[in-house]
Amino acid sequence: MSGKNPGMDMTTLSALAEPNRLEIVELLRNGPLTVGEIADRLGLRQPQVSKHLKVLGDSGIVEVKAEANRRIYKLRPEPFQALDSWVKSFRLDMEDRFESLERYLHELQSKDKL
Repeated sequence: MSGKNPGMDMTTLSALAEPNRLEIVELLRNGPLTVGEIADRLGLRQPQVSKHLKVLGDSGIVEVKAEANRRIYKLRPEPFQALDSWVKSFRLDMEDRFESLERYLHELQSKDKL
């Protein structure tokens, strides 16, 4: 299993690479929040948080719902499902490589005994 995983979108990793955005995602793991709630919990100014949320929204990580005069942000599951299957593909590749190495080492040990 090699090559690019078609379900993996590099914009997800790029968006999550910025520490404040990663902290926002961590906060939203516990449930939806408004911009003000996120700003308060992270000690950031609301305009900063709004810019980060725009990047997270543009990359498909969060979605926003308007309720009265508030905008409530929540995580979307799809980007994380894609990340999960991408990581699993690496794990499967590594398991295959370790199995090949183990077979090779057993062959070497068998030859040494002859």
